[in-house]
Amino acid sequence: MYQLINKFHRKIKALCVLIAALFVSMTMRAQTDSGSIVVQKDARIDMLVKKQIQINEETTRDSRRNIPGYRIQVINSSDRNKVFAAKTKIYQEYPELKPYLIYQAPNYKLKVGNFKTPEEADSYLKLLSKLYPSGVYLVHDIIEVKLDKTE
Repeated sequence: MYQLINKFHRKIKALCVLIAALFVSMTMRAQTDSGSIVVQKDARIDMLVKKQIQINEETTRDSRRNIPGYRIQVINSSDRNKVFAAKTKIYQEYPELKPYLIYQAPNYKLKVGNFKTPEEADSYLKLLSKLYPSGVYLVHDIIEVKLDKTE
């Protein structure tokens, strides 16, 4: 009988400890639940947000750099060597004019420059007409525009 009472006593003690632990945890929870939330933000999050903004700006800038404009078509020929020679000559004479070589079977076309308006292209049109009197034309095209970092 003594063993039975001792066993019962241990169970009562364990149950009291469990009830006490539950009571303590509930009172702690009640003390911390004041209805307000405190957010602690890591400073690195701001750095990541700024970096993502910079990346987004750079990637969208690339998609905005092509606009409608004008180029000067210098030559249109099926003779590949003639067109490549013209490209080399223009590249040497006018390095600021970016050449664009296009193949549309059976012809090669050489266009140069990135001009927003016909007026911008006018001076180069006159100079190139002297080099290639057979026909230099101003044509509508999608041009590349260099954007500043601030745009």
